[in-house]
Amino acid sequence: MTDTLTRQLREQFTRSDLLFALLAGLVGVAGSYAVAGYTRQFIVAPIDAMVVRLTPGAIVAFMIQNVGEQGHLIHIAMSFGIATALLAGVALLGLVAARRLGRPVAGVLLAGVLSWGVTAAITAEPALAIGAAGPVTVFTAVGATPLAAPEHDPSRRRALVSGAGALTFVGLSIGLGRLAGGSTDDSGDDLEPADEDVAALMEEADGKSLDIAGDIPGLVSTFDEFYNVDIAEFDPDLSAEDWSLTFAGEVGEEREVTFDDLQALPTERRFVTLRCVGEDLNGHKLDTAVWTGTPIKPLLEEVDPGGECGCAMLRAEDDYFVQFPIEALEDGFLAWGMNGQSLPQSHGHPVRVLIPGHWGETNVKWLSEIELLEEEMDGYWEQRGWHGTGPVNTVAKLWSDTMLENGNFEVAGHAYAGTRGIERVEVSIDGGDTWADAELSDPLPGDDVWRQWRYEFEPEESHEVVVRAIDGEGNLQTEEESDSFPSGASGWVSKTVNPMDAMGN
Repeated sequence: MTDTLTRQLREQFTRSDLLFALLAGLVGVAGSYAVAGYTRQFIVAPIDAMVVRLTPGAIVAFMIQNVGEQGHLIHIAMSFGIATALLAGVALLGLVAARRLGRPVAGVLLAGVLSWGVTAAITAEPALAIGAAGPVTVFTAVGATPLAAPEHDPSRRRALVSGAGALTFVGLSIGLGRLAGGSTDDSGDDLEPADEDVAALMEEADGKSLDIAGDIPGLVSTFDEFYNVDIAEFDPDLSAEDWSLTFAGEVGEEREVTFDDLQALPTERRFVTLRCVGEDLNGHKLDTAVWTGTPIKPLLEEVDPGGECGCAMLRAEDDYFVQFPIEALEDGFLAWGMNGQSLPQSHGHPVRVLIPGHWGETNVKWLSEIELLEEEMDGYWEQRGWHGTGPVNTVAKLWSDTMLENGNFEVAGHAYAGTRGIERVEVSIDGGDTWADAELSDPLPGDDVWRQWRYEFEPEESHEVVVRAIDGEGNLQTEEESDSFPSGASGWVSKTVNPMDAMGN
């Protein structure tokens, strides 16, 4: 049976067909990148969004817990493979048609039209689809020439030349793609006029940062330091002029708010900390910035929200969505600036929402709609088994352990408890038998901000260091350990340190 199937396949296409179809698929994807860059108009981008959307929740949870940040490389590799296979399949169809009809031109035209149609359907960009269709057509034509007919398989030399040509085209496409949009400047533009209030707040944070010997962030994280998690690889690319926020659903009156409308409202600058629900207990997806924006409550009051559930669905341009109680949403903040600059693309340019004291997943980027609901609905992550829309868990991180010049040993990190604030951080150097208060940075203005801590002690051969925090309501951080799935990691952070090793003994 296997021999029969192999013979039937050989009757349909040859190794030559497979070679040139594969090359056509590769250069087709490269051509799409050349004209679109690493944007959502690139053929791989919509496919990647589909792969992310269709991946079962159990697999998503497993990848977050066991693979972490590198998990996105797997789904983007799958998306590149699917895009290449689609265009290669179109080219193969053209090659087979050319041989069966005995008319190479007909097969080449078929491949060209189909590759354009497939790309245009996937990207919704008919003009840019030519970038993929052109290379597919060319390599299908090369493969359909008489030298590549079944009775004349291409020579080794011809295969090498064709492969080299494809690689050369891919290299040129990478350069063109970067010019087209693959190297977005994500630093943001200075706000106009120059925001002296933000500068003053950042200077205050710098003055309140502890003098810690280890390498940990200050009280305000830079753009490069600030963690970033998205559901897909390709971020929306929106201009402030094209952006708007719609209030819909159970409202007295629907309303659309433009970027200019937002900036006409009273402007505030706030320290706000974000923590990712999917991070490890001592992970580094916890950061703080100074955000510029306006409170959301006045806008909610204007539209007269209704609905039996008292809840709303926040939707984003990247198809992400989160449900929230209106009561929590009323404390929210619509941010368009970060650390004195316009909001970077990767952090939701032009506008994102910040919900005080809640997990980072609820602070929707690229916000486009707030729908007031009649009944509760699951959000994006709830559909995948997570329950991270509640208040954050209290945590004290142990991010640094350093031998000091005075002979003492220093441990340090950050602590965060959402809007409850941090009252104390306690450190044990004997595995939890005894505890001492750590030095804390002075609190920054605001209700939803972390604090730094450090503790210095005379070292011995080995110490089991444990840290825990007490929030502003007097609650001790829970000792019970849990994984990040489904409601965020919990427990006390501990680490075995040997100061003598640091001294070279």
